[in-house]
Amino acid sequence: MDVVLNTYGTYLTKENDTFVVLHKDGKQRLDPEKIRSISLSKGAQISSDAALLAIQNQIDVFFVDKGGEPAGRIWSNKYGSVSTIRRNQLDFTFSKLAVEWIKETLIHKLDNQVALMLSFMPHNEILKNKQNTAIRKITDYKTKIEKADGMVVSDIASSLRGWEGAASKAYFGTIAIFLPEGYIVNGRSQHPATDIFNCLLNYGYGILYGKIEGALIKAGIDPYVGVMHRDDYNRPVLVFDVIEEFRVWIDYVVVSLCMQKVVNEDCVSIATDGAYWLEGLGKRILIQSINDYLDEVILMNGIERSRLYHIQLYANNLAQKFLKYKAS
Repeated sequence: MDVVLNTYGTYLTKENDTFVVLHKDGKQRLDPEKIRSISLSKGAQISSDAALLAIQNQIDVFFVDKGGEPAGRIWSNKYGSVSTIRRNQLDFTFSKLAVEWIKETLIHKLDNQVALMLSFMPHNEILKNKQNTAIRKITDYKTKIEKADGMVVSDIASSLRGWEGAASKAYFGTIAIFLPEGYIVNGRSQHPATDIFNCLLNYGYGILYGKIEGALIKAGIDPYVGVMHRDDYNRPVLVFDVIEEFRVWIDYVVVSLCMQKVVNEDCVSIATDGAYWLEGLGKRILIQSINDYLDEVILMNGIERSRLYHIQLYANNLAQKFLKYKAS
């Protein structure tokens, strides 16, 4: 179970080795053994006793900003063998193997984008032609990424970012023509979102950032040592690399909610500058939809587990890759 506290005045404390959530309608007891993570937004509070109980049970506790992205977290010092893995992780980032790893990651992202686009069913030739054109563009950029060569990632990073960005523009442009009217206005908009689709997508990516960062920490990996994303000071940049493998899961959930018109303008607020922000009802719908999707068991790489478990497996495998790496 993932506990989300995003109502102003909500307080998480501890009584007799259990969590207690205090809110305006009363209180609720929660068994620590049934909790995977605790997320707190502005206005919600946690006691030190509750924080220690979470640490004792290795429950991920993180604080999120208005857009859903983690702003800080509490975790157990029992997670992973960070110091052992970190030495090789640093060496790996400046190796030829890192070049191949980031290329493979971006290729998987583009393959996932094409797969989602193919799930759309064009009802006329105009839409079908636009869909096919976008798929050809993304396939061309995939070929460019495959052929890119360098001794270290910095040799090709700017080219990779350019091709990835161009592919994403074609991808989101295609999504826009299949969504119901009014959900997406001018393609991808990040900070701030300028429509309901991007508002949902930004918040959904924020949730995914938190889960991936937690998985990396538990695996003993330093999330602040990135491979392609290396320029942001004091940011968990490796999360921005790894998330590319899994973004399509959030894309799918958000597209489905928009297609079904589950989220509407009652679920968002619009600031004076035109920025869209997800509000209480919208957050509840999106968070529950994402958690349900990540809890769904799928067959991936020959292993049948939940999508969330596959994220942890990916992090564990990456830690082993770092651990086994030997600089020449």
